[in-house]
Amino acid sequence: MPSSSNVSRVRHARRTRDYGEHVGSSVWRVTDTLNERLGHAPTAKLLIISCDDLGSFHAANEGIFAALRTGVATCTSLMVPAPWARHAVLNQRGEDIGVHLTMNSEHDLYRWGPITHAPSLLSGEGGFPRTIDDLWEHADTTEVLRELRAQISRAIEWGIDVTHLAPHLTAITLRPEFFDVYLELAVEFNLPIRLPSTITEAQAGFPFRKLASDEGILFPDHFDHDWREGSRSRVMNALANLQPGVTEIHVQPCIDTPEIRALGEVAEGWIDDYRFVVEDSSLRDAIERSGAVLIGYRQIRDAMRAG
Repeated sequence: MPSSSNVSRVRHARRTRDYGEHVGSSVWRVTDTLNERLGHAPTAKLLIISCDDLGSFHAANEGIFAALRTGVATCTSLMVPAPWARHAVLNQRGEDIGVHLTMNSEHDLYRWGPITHAPSLLSGEGGFPRTIDDLWEHADTTEVLRELRAQISRAIEWGIDVTHLAPHLTAITLRPEFFDVYLELAVEFNLPIRLPSTITEAQAGFPFRKLASDEGILFPDHFDHDWREGSRSRVMNALANLQPGVTEIHVQPCIDTPEIRALGEVAEGWIDDYRFVVEDSSLRDAIERSGAVLIGYRQIRDAMRAG
């Protein structure tokens, strides 16, 4: 069962940091917005278009790299335990790649599991638990920390210039004992993180955004963690209502192959994401109309480390 301790792990990995004014070549104040930390006006609209699930399928790898190289995507995140992770690593060209911290294997016909010895992270059918509720019920936080640290370390050992951390299915974001692990790893590896803005801290039951800010961890101002497949209407609506600050919008492009279609109807949304992000001019036009400036997580990481 998960630990119920309220003592934060983060205090044991806390970075030394002055939260007052800095002087020298990198000057910032605690009141600076993320935009200002990135060298933009507070009123600017900065946009990250991120591709989830790199390494999950061959079709995902091909779709995501196309989205990054010829489409409008600006970053992606690697599922280190997934079957096609090594293929992704061998085909990357220095793109903006984070680690998609993975503790769920949600598909009926396609499974992956931990890269460490982690009995509490295994389902009865093999691999990670299928649902977040199952994960939360059985996962031991010590095994969670060891597994996720190993995923980040392996990505680094594979030669990935890791730019950020983004949990698969938001599995470790909204449960305090798992968020504690998430934040500890962000501090340990000095990386920005993805946090939802569509869930209030009152709804979550703890001040997750404040806890990250207090540790000097940067994260986009706006992120909607809607995981339903097919992104077209969600993305277009977000662009039509884009607010000042840094907004992250996620997509999951996959090329159309028999492999991906064998997973069932869920693949239709991913294939449409590919068409939308890579081939369809309507997305480029909507970005231009919004006045957004495209950025990736690498800029946020570099600003965080320069602080």
